[in-house]
Amino acid sequence: MSIYAIGDVQGCFRSLQGLVTQLPLQDGDRIWLCGDLVNRGPQSAEVLRWAMAQGERVVCVLGNHDLHLLAAAAGARAAKPRDTLQEVLAADDCDALVSWLRTRPLLHREQGHVLVHAGLHPAWSLEQACQLADECAQAVREERWLAAWAMSRTQAPTWSAELAGDERLSSALSTFVSVRTLDASLALVDYAGPLAERPPGTQPWFALREYEETLVFGHWAALGLHVDDRHIGLDTGCVWGGALTAIRLEDRKIFTQPALEKL
Repeated sequence: MSIYAIGDVQGCFRSLQGLVTQLPLQDGDRIWLCGDLVNRGPQSAEVLRWAMAQGERVVCVLGNHDLHLLAAAAGARAAKPRDTLQEVLAADDCDALVSWLRTRPLLHREQGHVLVHAGLHPAWSLEQACQLADECAQAVREERWLAAWAMSRTQAPTWSAELAGDERLSSALSTFVSVRTLDASLALVDYAGPLAERPPGTQPWFALREYEETLVFGHWAALGLHVDDRHIGLDTGCVWGGALTAIRLEDRKIFTQPALEKL
């Protein structure tokens, strides 16, 4: 069985279909999606319908844009000027799409690899990260997460084992779906640019701790394809006119589909 991990789709359904047709899929093979299935691209509903239809063949973790859709569907978040979520919110099957998305995890661990949208906090052990991901996913399923998510959209609390309640949830959620760089105090820094141009005194999250397992992530389009011994970054900016990228985890073979959407 092979596992193919794919970076941020963000509503780029034509590019997703083009990429999937390149994959030499066999019975029993799996597709991992790094989150951010929706928003900014033109066909978010089609991406969700496709992912749902794959059943257990597809594993998807939640990204920040996916949480933004869930918050909007719950009436807890206003649309932003560049959002393209109305197609989902107005769809006849909106409830089914949202319900499926709400039950996705924040982290998936299998065969020596860990799938997450943005990254992990360097203060966490892998076991602690799995526990926190379960806590966050349960809160999302039960819609107990909205106050914590609203808090994280301004300035999420810096992670501490002493955090509790909404502060703990906010800090964990924002890390799973938003982290790119951290400062010397290990607080998240709001930076989305190229790695070489990051603010002085900051480090990418993946440079601050090594795990025995390989972490697969998306979220950082300006980072581009990043592959080292223990990290695989797959957001290659499809929604910005770049490409959608997949990797076969067993041998790290790369598959690339240039963006087909005209945005």
